[in-house]
Amino acid sequence: MLQVDNNLTPSALLPAIERMWQLSAGKIQSIERTWSPEMGAPVFTVMGRYTSRAWTDWTHGFQFGSALLQYDATGDETFLQLGREGTYRYIPVHITHTGVHDHGFNVISTYGNLWRLMREGRLPAEESERRLCELAIRCSGAVQASRWARTADGGGYIYSFNGPHSLFADTMRTLRVLALAHRLGHVLKTEGDRT
Repeated sequence: MLQVDNNLTPSALLPAIERMWQLSAGKIQSIERTWSPEMGAPVFTVMGRYTSRAWTDWTHGFQFGSALLQYDATGDETFLQLGREGTYRYIPVHITHTGVHDHGFNVISTYGNLWRLMREGRLPAEESERRLCELAIRCSGAVQASRWARTADGGGYIYSFNGPHSLFADTMRTLRVLALAHRLGHVLKTEGDRT
């Protein structure tokens, strides 16, 4: 049975949170030292060592997004540089990838975090970099919008990937990129200039 500690305060959690960020920093640095991003996304392990599989490619954004969140929490610019460089070098191919169910994670974890940090004043908001991040979000949102499937009753739903038969609960988590693209004023145009 769950026992609620009503005396627990947020400040009591700080030591554990600080320890978590220390562990996170070590893991991010270890991956940076031991893994080549050209080999794909480091998600799957064999005998305790990362390897890649074709089906893990959609997670590449977590590698660089984790570094950006580490910077966000700690202010350590080493992680900002790692996340920023990894984003601009390895994530562009994922922006319009229609063959995975949650490509939005790649974009929100990387371009989305950079964009947010600029909007919060935590990064210099250079116009060209801000626009690049917004373009990535818009394009990723368009991929999500292109998955709208109409139903016989006039409603519809957003499928995951590989066609309207494909449904994953994860799609709910990737709708954030669709909402951000809409917020940025993006409209997906299709054949015949339909929106």
